[in-house]
Amino acid sequence: MALLLDVLLLLGLWANTISGGQPASTNRPADFNYELPATKYETQDDYKAGPSGLLFHMVHLFLYVVQPHDFPIDSIREILEKKSELSIDYQKPENVVLVLKVAYYEIGIIICAVLGLLFVFLMPVVGFFFCMCRCCNKCGGKMHQRQKKSGRCQRKCFAVSLLVMCFLISIGIFCGFVANIHVQTWMNNTQKLATSNFKDLRTLLDETPKQIHYILAQYNTTRDQAFSDLDRIHTVLGAGILEQLKPEVVPVLDDVKAMATTIRRTKEALENMANSLHSLSNGSSQLNNSLTNVKDSIQNSLNGNDCSSAQDQETCNRIRASLSQLGTNPELGQLPSVDQQLSRVNEIIKTDLDKLATQGSRSLEDIPNTIKNQSTEVIADVKAVLNSIGYNIDSVSQQIPIQSTLSSFTGYLNDTEYYFYYYTSIVEKNDSFWWLSSLIICFLLSLIVLFFYLGLLCGVCGYDRHATPTTRGCVSNMGGIFLMTGVGLSFLFCWILMFIVTLTFVIGANMEKLVCEPYANKKLFQVLDTPYLLNQDWKYFLSGMMFSSSDIELTFEQVYSDCKNDKGIYTALHLQHIFNIDDHLNIQQHTGNIMREFENLNLSLDSITLLDDAGRRNLQEFAECGVDKIAYETYLAQAGKSPVKTNLLGFASILEVAANHLSSGSLRQSLKTDAQTIRTIYQHQVLPMEQSLSSLQQSVQILQHTTSGLPTKVAKILHLLDSAQNFITNNTSSIIVKETKQFVTTIIGYFEHYLQWVKVAISEKMASCKPMATALDSAIKVFLCGYTVDPLNLFWFGIGKATVFLLPALILAVKLAKYYRQMQSEDIYDNVETVPMKNMENGNNGYHKDHLYGVHNPVMQAGYDFDSWS
Repeated sequence: MALLLDVLLLLGLWANTISGGQPASTNRPADFNYELPATKYETQDDYKAGPSGLLFHMVHLFLYVVQPHDFPIDSIREILEKKSELSIDYQKPENVVLVLKVAYYEIGIIICAVLGLLFVFLMPVVGFFFCMCRCCNKCGGKMHQRQKKSGRCQRKCFAVSLLVMCFLISIGIFCGFVANIHVQTWMNNTQKLATSNFKDLRTLLDETPKQIHYILAQYNTTRDQAFSDLDRIHTVLGAGILEQLKPEVVPVLDDVKAMATTIRRTKEALENMANSLHSLSNGSSQLNNSLTNVKDSIQNSLNGNDCSSAQDQETCNRIRASLSQLGTNPELGQLPSVDQQLSRVNEIIKTDLDKLATQGSRSLEDIPNTIKNQSTEVIADVKAVLNSIGYNIDSVSQQIPIQSTLSSFTGYLNDTEYYFYYYTSIVEKNDSFWWLSSLIICFLLSLIVLFFYLGLLCGVCGYDRHATPTTRGCVSNMGGIFLMTGVGLSFLFCWILMFIVTLTFVIGANMEKLVCEPYANKKLFQVLDTPYLLNQDWKYFLSGMMFSSSDIELTFEQVYSDCKNDKGIYTALHLQHIFNIDDHLNIQQHTGNIMREFENLNLSLDSITLLDDAGRRNLQEFAECGVDKIAYETYLAQAGKSPVKTNLLGFASILEVAANHLSSGSLRQSLKTDAQTIRTIYQHQVLPMEQSLSSLQQSVQILQHTTSGLPTKVAKILHLLDSAQNFITNNTSSIIVKETKQFVTTIIGYFEHYLQWVKVAISEKMASCKPMATALDSAIKVFLCGYTVDPLNLFWFGIGKATVFLLPALILAVKLAKYYRQMQSEDIYDNVETVPMKNMENGNNGYHKDHLYGVHNPVMQAGYDFDSWS
């Protein structure tokens, strides 16, 4: 019943074109990664039988040996096509051939079934005759045991063989119990499985509207991103144009600004140089006068009478000779002036070259605002087109035949679930009969084999090798009785068990070979997909049922495979024949509308001037101002010299030492005064001049470095300015076209990618029909084959195996019972070397039991071991 309901549910879902979806993902073109909401289902895709799977696999191998032929697809098709014809005249040659084909395919099952029926028919007959024979003291019914030399070996062989048979029977009984356990638990598992499938189907229905809502919501996200780019066209498109111009323009403007900085530094350096030259000129004149006065003062002091003595006169002469060292560097006051170059530079700097270069940069940076002002109307039109695309997508989503059938299918699903639980409750009430019947069968076999085990146990444990057949103990005799009891039960019930085994074998084997295996390898779908098979007017049954056009190739196998692979119901059921999304969601049409609006976008940049004529003249005048022609080597050479001929501090120290060698008097004091004056001249006149020389040297070095190759630098800058201006004039239009195209491609790419994803999501991802395939697998693969057919096959396999081995077991038990039971008569020997004598009076082999314990029994008198004979 559950199988029937699940199959009806599957067909209903196909007919109503409803399904749920698994998460889908797409590739991201820029910043978008669309993905349908994740849906989790409870039902597992695969079924595992657990530890019992090994036993089921063993049964499958046995069935493969019995029935090794492939699934007869052609024969099944012929049977279904000729079902009415066969019922009318089955003697037609073609029908006879078909019957022979079926018989050939079923030959293994037929042979096994015939053997089983022979067993069922012959076992009661054999049991009846065996019983009658034993009642007539035949077939081992007479309580007399012939003594043989091989008796001991035969007893052991019979016992071991019976033990092996009992062990094999026990394995079969174990398989029967395992199958019975599966039968006991299948109802709970079926209810759990059905509940899981129904829950997945409801999840499927609940998630489909969410997926549609998500698809529409993603359009809003895409549109908002496009609107953001359109609103920022000045930073997106304008910045792109600007980035294309910057590599050619910005370096030139930076060079112009650097040259303006050079002009300022040149002016500052020239001013510092002019100030230094002026300081050196004035300082050199003052220093010369000061040194001349000091020299005259010393000369006058030396010309006095204080140098009359011979010692003082020698010192005075040395001082007089050194006075020539007190002199200045006359060339310092004669260095050429730079006032003319400074004046020209001051005229040049009146034109603010840095400001002019900044104006060129500003005209370049104004490109984004220019783009924004020129594209205002076009942007508004593009936004209107994008909004219209959103309305179209919403309309398409409403036309897809999914939501319109949700309400009706929900009611159908509720009814199916109600009937399923209603009938399963009835089956559950009657399930105990099946379980109890199989349990009785297993316990019946267990009882038989238990008697055999008890017989072996009692017989082996109670057997006395010294006892004669007529004097065996109670335990040994009980073992024989147990064995015979088992034999009696075997004859009584084994034919009934074999009948049950044969019946279940025919049913279970055919279900496995005709349903379970072909379903697993999809050959069953190939039969159902046979053209004009299920309906003579439809080539393909599903397409005829859904589209009223049977020529559309929609097959059961294809639908099942697509659903199993988690594809959407749109693709699985070829719903494009009902609603073609390509016609309603034309990507080229929508992107074409956007492109046409952007064709009205006319952008132009004609007012960009990097540097005007005043700036160019300023650069040319600076190149011609002559600062590069100044004799910097001359200034550097003089700047490295000292303002005086000698070190005045050293000269003052020497003069003071010489004065100390003179006799005390006015001359010594006068010379010390002059020495102090020389030190004062050094501090107040020489040191400032040295600082001026250092400043002059720095200014000259700066000017020399700054103005090196000045005309060439200016000419290069002017050439680069001309090249950059020409680049702007000649290439701006193509750059605008290129960047505009890229901007438009980006905007269109958002929607092109989104629309493509919508097509893929609706056609392949949305409303995935995987729960449908899972429900069908649950109904056939799990419930029918896993919960029903496999345990049924394991049951007949185990019980049949046990029943078959009962036949040799009962034969061995009959043979073995003679060695354990207490006999009424036995063979008697006169001595150990003689052969048995026949008691003619009793008409049987051996003597009467009255002679067994007399003095005429030499064996008993000698205490002979009977195992040496038996």
